[in-house]
Amino acid sequence: MNNTIIPYGKQNITKEDIEVVIAALQSDYLTQGPRIKEFEEHFANYVGSKYAVAVSNGTAALHLCTLALGVQEGDKVITTPITFAASANCVRYCGGEVVFSDINPDTYLLDIDKVKILLENAPKGTYKGLIPVDFAGRAVDLEAFRKLADEYNLWIIEDACHAPGGYFDDSKSNIQKCGNGNFADLAIFSFHPVKHIACGEGGMITTNDESLYKKLLTLRTHGITKNESEYTNSIEFACGQESESEQYPGWYMEMQTLGFNYRITDFQAALGTSQLQRGDEGLMKRRLIASIYNEAFKGQSFIKSQSGVIEGHAYHLYIIEVENRLELYNYLRQNKVFAQIHYIPCHLMPYYKQFGWKEGDFPNAESYYKGCISLPMYPTLTLNEQNFVINLIMKFFNE
Repeated sequence: MNNTIIPYGKQNITKEDIEVVIAALQSDYLTQGPRIKEFEEHFANYVGSKYAVAVSNGTAALHLCTLALGVQEGDKVITTPITFAASANCVRYCGGEVVFSDINPDTYLLDIDKVKILLENAPKGTYKGLIPVDFAGRAVDLEAFRKLADEYNLWIIEDACHAPGGYFDDSKSNIQKCGNGNFADLAIFSFHPVKHIACGEGGMITTNDESLYKKLLTLRTHGITKNESEYTNSIEFACGQESESEQYPGWYMEMQTLGFNYRITDFQAALGTSQLQRGDEGLMKRRLIASIYNEAFKGQSFIKSQSGVIEGHAYHLYIIEVENRLELYNYLRQNKVFAQIHYIPCHLMPYYKQFGWKEGDFPNAESYYKGCISLPMYPTLTLNEQNFVINLIMKFFNE
């Protein structure tokens, strides 16, 4: 009997992480200080993008992306039903309409062929954008989606929350790292504790588009700028208190649009920068864990499908599909293995069902959900712990 709880995901906070956070707490800045820019620069370099904007969480990142891209009331945006609800909710925050499309059962990712059918069966201009998700850490073929998006004049937000350091490689083009900005207009990441990089809470937006980058910086902080080059209407000039020949005083700022307080703190950014230094090390360990699962379950009759070992996979999750999923889930919990389910399809959530979505709309997503279970996957998972999980599953199905 296992006496230690084994969760499906877990943060790893080292002595070095703690030291940099303490240093940040003892500095002159708790927020809006130099560590945020440092984190942004390191992260942009890590994924290969030109720009990065750190924000308070992944959901805030998604919301800012839809705002920056101008999503309005009634705009239709396509995404996958197999994702965390925030991937869809960001469209609703702007009054847009979420249109779900089914997954490919072999990859668990948004099926580009299904998306093509949606687009072909509607007048051009019906849809405004796409939000593909690098689900579980497997990278979407964004080059293919970009070609499709260009044909229909669509923007792309890549939800890469599960895949920092992951990449797509079809052997026909160069390796494309998730969030590098070559094909998606914007990409987003999350720094929730169970993710690859843990900041407690936090998120990042990456892009190669300078105009979008500047919009994001303003929207992140109430729509307010202190950058003189962006001033559009001087309140002081209008009141006759300054002459146009004089410089703006140091305290002057302008609210140019309706933004939000989606800032991240300096101590979170310090933690993120420290964690990022171990990014590749964590990826290697995740892929090793995945390879052990893959070998253990290969050829087992109770496995309907499994994540497998796929080039470029970032392995936020390792998923198997089985019969008797509920019974296995409860059995594991009884033995202190806290596996998880990712995810209940978004279109079956009560909120989205009110828009007419129903069971039967997306057979692949619904079939996947009925059998999926996410096994423990995090860099500090020991071999003994992993073997315990594997042996439990074998015992459950073979008794």
